[in-house]
Amino acid sequence: MLVGWTRSVDIYQISNFGIASGGGLRRFEMDLKQLQYFLCVVDQGSFTKAARMLDVAQPALSRQVRLLEVELRQNLLTRTGRGVVATEAGKLLAQHGHLIMHQVDIAHEELDKLRGNTGGHVTVGLPTGLSKLLAVKLISEVRTRLPNAQLSVSDGLSVSMQESILNGRLDMALLYRPQPSPDIDTTPIMKEELYLVYGSCNAGKNSPITLRDVSKLPLIIPQRPHEIRNVVETKMTEVGCKPNIMLEVDGVSAILDVLATGPGYAILPLYAVAIYSKLSRYHFQPIISPALESTLSLATSSKRQLTSTQKAVEEIVLEICHDTLVPAIEREMKDLTTELRTITNSTANA
Repeated sequence: MLVGWTRSVDIYQISNFGIASGGGLRRFEMDLKQLQYFLCVVDQGSFTKAARMLDVAQPALSRQVRLLEVELRQNLLTRTGRGVVATEAGKLLAQHGHLIMHQVDIAHEELDKLRGNTGGHVTVGLPTGLSKLLAVKLISEVRTRLPNAQLSVSDGLSVSMQESILNGRLDMALLYRPQPSPDIDTTPIMKEELYLVYGSCNAGKNSPITLRDVSKLPLIIPQRPHEIRNVVETKMTEVGCKPNIMLEVDGVSAILDVLATGPGYAILPLYAVAIYSKLSRYHFQPIISPALESTLSLATSSKRQLTSTQKAVEEIVLEICHDTLVPAIEREMKDLTTELRTITNSTANA
């Protein structure tokens, strides 16, 4: 999912400059439009998708990328059955290209400041399970406080979003359990507990269950590299067991649909269940020895300087998390606890 608003991209050109090579001076043209087009194709993995996003004809896009390949004397892209992927040379150019475009954005924003204008482009990544709670609020706040800013909001898995921060596709993202890296700066937001969740096809219990006992149950679990899958496998390995995977299903709503109509167990945060379904359709058990937790953090690149607009958006994200997200989840968890107690008492008295 990609939401937000953008304006047409200004085109810059670096031309007729020399690079010392083999004792001589080589002259060549480098058009940042070509670089921008190339980066979009790499990011989208498709000329068709990139042409749609850039609002240009696909033949024109292909021609510009080909001119870049001819100029650099390198094949940058390889066509596959599903689209295109970058060659080793293409990956290297993409890495440098994102940094170049980032510096262009900084220069553009600072020059705009001299004219009294504030703006700039910001890309933010949100976890799929939280985008429903955060995306609209974030867009509204940025529109109000930074009317000249261009905001792009996407959702995805934490592993892929961390990679997007590293390669410059995202300026910042909310990540679950970000992998330690000297190239990533993180600000912890909150911790959330994961529960064993199952439908009415299985006998309900309210007592805690050990992680080792959970490993014996047929689990419905997301595919790698989903953060829940990573937490479960890591913690089970620590206690000398591994998950008994009955079915791999991506997406909380899809998992809940499977649980509601058949056997199987899932490991999920309670508030996610409340967002996508009715609690009365499921049973829940706390997991212990050890408990399963996941930490949500705001991550940015330690290698790229944030522009003033990006810093302002970062502050807005943190503010929304602390003032809206965390209190909302705490209220939700309190209501969930009350509702679960009511459901349990009703069942016991029946």
